[in-house]
Amino acid sequence: MHPLIAPLEGTLIVSCQAYPGEPLRDPATTAQIATAAQTGGATAIRAQGLEDIHAVKNAVDVPVIGIWKDGTDEVFITPTLEHCLAVLDAGSDILALDGTTRPRPDGRTLTETVHALREHFDGPLMADCDSLDSALAAANAGIELIGTTLAGYTTTRPKTTGPDLELLTALAEHLPETSALIAEGRIHTPTQAAACREAGAFAITVGTAITHPTTLTTWFHDAITRA
Repeated sequence: MHPLIAPLEGTLIVSCQAYPGEPLRDPATTAQIATAAQTGGATAIRAQGLEDIHAVKNAVDVPVIGIWKDGTDEVFITPTLEHCLAVLDAGSDILALDGTTRPRPDGRTLTETVHALREHFDGPLMADCDSLDSALAAANAGIELIGTTLAGYTTTRPKTTGPDLELLTALAEHLPETSALIAEGRIHTPTQAAACREAGAFAITVGTAITHPTTLTTWFHDAITRA
């Protein structure tokens, strides 16, 4: 197991992202949020966009998992080899990319992308998957970290209210021992995070429930107005 991966076992990864047009959409702000998350115990930070990745990398002492959301096609999380190389150049310690079996904008398969990346990068890769089949294919392609990031966001599985524990359980059973299973997606409470660990997750990534005050405010606002 890669030395960057082993320390993540049984820990919390925090995703620090803000959407275009939001008040917190600023690399310096993202870096401050990432620093606060590290202070609270995060063992890695997931950051989106080249400027944010660079800013976070300079602000924290834990590994940075970098992605680049781009385009309007179905595959938009670090969708091409060009995006992958740019994310690495921005300072990512771990590169995350779409791990589904859908066609990629540059015409490469996931396996072809991984093979091309290995000519430039020997660090860990993370696949954002949507199903058991895509996760197994990503692991077979040599990707070390397998995330449930896209479960419920494609046509392969229904969108669960919270984390997809059924998928996590299946992945924990079927993934090879060389793969580290990362629970990610709709983990909104500490109880849900613990349930993901109990279902077999190697580590848990939480984003919105920690780093997105706009959504958090909406949750409380909606609950109050419905009462």
